[in-house]
Amino acid sequence: MNDLNLELDDFTSTGVTSNTDVPKYYGEALERISSERQEIVCLGVDLSVPTESDGFRDLFPDRFFMIGMAEANAIGIASGMAKMGDIPFVHSFSVFLTRRSYDQVAMQVAYPRSNVKLVGFLPGLTTNLGVSHQAIEDIALMRALPNMVVLEPSGPEQYEAAVRAVVDYSGPVYLRLRRSDSFANFRTTSNKFEVGGSEVLRDGEDAVIFASGIMVSKAMEASIQMHKAGIEVAVVNVYSLKPIDGEMIAKYGRKTKCIVTAENHTTIGGLGDAVAAELASQRILVGHKKVGLKDQFAEGGSIDYLNKKYNLEVEDIVNATREVLVRD
Repeated sequence: MNDLNLELDDFTSTGVTSNTDVPKYYGEALERISSERQEIVCLGVDLSVPTESDGFRDLFPDRFFMIGMAEANAIGIASGMAKMGDIPFVHSFSVFLTRRSYDQVAMQVAYPRSNVKLVGFLPGLTTNLGVSHQAIEDIALMRALPNMVVLEPSGPEQYEAAVRAVVDYSGPVYLRLRRSDSFANFRTTSNKFEVGGSEVLRDGEDAVIFASGIMVSKAMEASIQMHKAGIEVAVVNVYSLKPIDGEMIAKYGRKTKCIVTAENHTTIGGLGDAVAAELASQRILVGHKKVGLKDQFAEGGSIDYLNKKYNLEVEDIVNATREVLVRD
């Protein structure tokens, strides 16, 4: 860290929001918890503002390490720091922590089971910067690594509880986040968050939507719409993607007529496949339809345009649920 406490993203726009007026729900939670846990350190890659780690940088300068635009190096350094008893948090965009640095994550974090926390922002189609910045396969990549825990809170209402769970867990974690300017309108702050857990937000017996990340609020809206039409649809927030809550999946697989999964990720290797694998392993035969990015790369454009073009809207969840109900 240089004496001027400056870095590239203090001067330039990354093409995503670096507005200091945007609430920093994750960053503030990390700061509060780090004041209690002196072993937490942070590593940056010139993206401290858009990854909300600039507050930690300014509050705890002796525990913040700027590596520069070098995620692979940051991951290797973090692994060494973990061996010395620190709890390193490495911050970058999701695509750079996973696709760009996959071998380092595998060999220096997952294989030795280093106590490193990888915090990735801009998941899926939450950026207008196109293929180079869209992490559409990061969950599939990280789920495939032995020893790696994969978590995705539904939104800022879960961020503090998520950070506490990550700190308390001994081992490698990939935490998938997005910046948000407000809490989802149906949620209040949630203290429920545990590795391997999930959260029932709405009950129902006709169908169930298993959703993760930003798709949770959309699943809730879809469920409310269908309730008005006399269809009772449960919504489960699957915030722990690995390990996944197999008991909850089995419960609703047996209880409801069909299942829909909704994720801001390709439908290959993510939440949908994880749920399908659990159902198959427990010999539960039930209709299942996936909502997510199909087997394709997306493009640049506004978030609203991308969500509509690639079928990640509330209406897509509603249509998928109705389709699988009729089919079954």
